[in-house]
Amino acid sequence: MKVVLFCGGYGMRMRGEDGAGLPKPMQLVGPRPLLWHVMRYYAHFGHTEFVLALGYGGNAIKDYFVHYQETASNDFVLRGGRVELLGSDIADWTITFVDTGLETAIGERLRRVCEHLSPGEPFLANYADVLTDAPLDTMVERFHTTGAAASMMVVPPPSSFHYVEPMPLDEGPIRVDRIHRAADLPLRVNGGYFVLSPEVFDHLPENGDLVEDACSALAAQGRLIAQEHTGFWKPADTFKERAELDALWAGGQRPWAVWERPPAPFPALEAVR
Repeated sequence: MKVVLFCGGYGMRMRGEDGAGLPKPMQLVGPRPLLWHVMRYYAHFGHTEFVLALGYGGNAIKDYFVHYQETASNDFVLRGGRVELLGSDIADWTITFVDTGLETAIGERLRRVCEHLSPGEPFLANYADVLTDAPLDTMVERFHTTGAAASMMVVPPPSSFHYVEPMPLDEGPIRVDRIHRAADLPLRVNGGYFVLSPEVFDHLPENGDLVEDACSALAAQGRLIAQEHTGFWKPADTFKERAELDALWAGGQRPWAVWERPPAPFPALEAVR
């Protein structure tokens, strides 16, 4: 399946000293940018045809792959001044680079890359700024077996947030009755990993949004499924979150790097209409 990656984010909330001016997908985690980690995840499951919907910093993304340095993440032998790689990251990848505009909404970016998808075939989509160890093969299989038009991975809210249950009073301030961890509530948030059929384009208006327009319309028709994942999932919306991922990589604790470990059975996912 082809993979559409939305690469138009400014990354304004995650610009540390080492990332100033870079688009969000190019912020580093270990020796490679976020975008690379997301692409390696998909490639691990056999999906190596990528369509990059570019926006801010598109030239930086193009240059990175045009001048890709395999030696940064692969062992090699230097013999007589020639590099002999012992492994390769992207030798079997096909990457299509599409400029979809600087301020374009996600849904419109998807519309603008439609011609680069396989006619009539489902495809995968991702925001390119969230890392996970979710069982993609299971999610794709569930999408096909349910006959849905779209699938959205959902996850518990970030555990650092708390939900306050207020008790209104007749006068004065509101008294707090209870406090709950957001992750303990029966709520789920969009995890950013989609399996989509071409039917999604029937519900995408010009300059529309993928979730609020297309997914909402399909949900109203019973054509959207949510697949819950309770394992590792971490966004990189801020400099702190990116630094935490970088520290995990440096410490050798990187559960999203599914390509580094032998295949193992994943826990079953529940699909909810």
